[in-house]
Amino acid sequence: MNPKLSAALAAAIWGTTYIFVSVVLPHNPIFTAAVRALGGGLPLLLLYNQAPPRDWWGKVAVLGTLNCGIVFAFLFIAAERLPGGVAGTLQSLGPIITVLIAWPLLGERPTWLRLASVVLGSIGVMILLTSGKIVLDGVGAVAGLIAAVSLALGGVLLNRWGRPIPLLEFTAWQLVIGGVELAALAAILGDVPSSLSLASIGAYVYVALIGTSIAYALWFHGVEKAGAPAVAPFFLLIPMVAFALDAVVRGFVPTGAQALGAAIVVGSLVINQRAGKQRAAGAR
Repeated sequence: MNPKLSAALAAAIWGTTYIFVSVVLPHNPIFTAAVRALGGGLPLLLLYNQAPPRDWWGKVAVLGTLNCGIVFAFLFIAAERLPGGVAGTLQSLGPIITVLIAWPLLGERPTWLRLASVVLGSIGVMILLTSGKIVLDGVGAVAGLIAAVSLALGGVLLNRWGRPIPLLEFTAWQLVIGGVELAALAAILGDVPSSLSLASIGAYVYVALIGTSIAYALWFHGVEKAGAPAVAPFFLLIPMVAFALDAVVRGFVPTGAQALGAAIVVGSLVINQRAGKQRAAGAR
């Protein structure tokens, strides 16, 4: 498959998961996060079973907690409390937040263009969350931002530490570790559905296998063949697909101001990617 098409398909699949959470799945976000992580990670380990060295397990545990455990838990909390497009837009802030986290941890001082993307993205989020006739849930908004910050921090640490095995295998281990943590937390909190309908079971299968295992495999195929800078812009498809499904399935149509806020966030991501390409070209 064409690598860019592969990455675009992965991002579009990720954008579809929000509608399943809000319409089909039971209201148990921690349980749902555990099913997604374990159901997505274990099949990948069956196919790619290379384990990291012993001295890496501590780092793998930290990355699994940040990139999967915390991200999935708060992402599904946000998806339950916010329209899918809004939750997807908050998730897409990860690359922008990374700019600020990478400064102290990696010593990468952001360019003025990247700082401008941070400011622009913040303005877009404020417009998105505070405008419109529909009052957006504050807990959901905070949860979405926590998920974005955790994902950004996990990505920066991965950049700082590197990885001892291929990225897909490394991601599979992070999914499993995060899934075990989430399963334990769901049991402790009692966040487990009393029963499951056939529709819910089918949705869980989709979110775990299609939305995680296959989507991650497609994404990393694109990354390996085309390079991360070439496929990163497709990340913008996540909120776009989520907004479209919200409108078709749930009848949620954003107001003009909310659409403007989402467009500003998308524009800030484009600026952020352009700044990254300029930095890479300068380094070469």
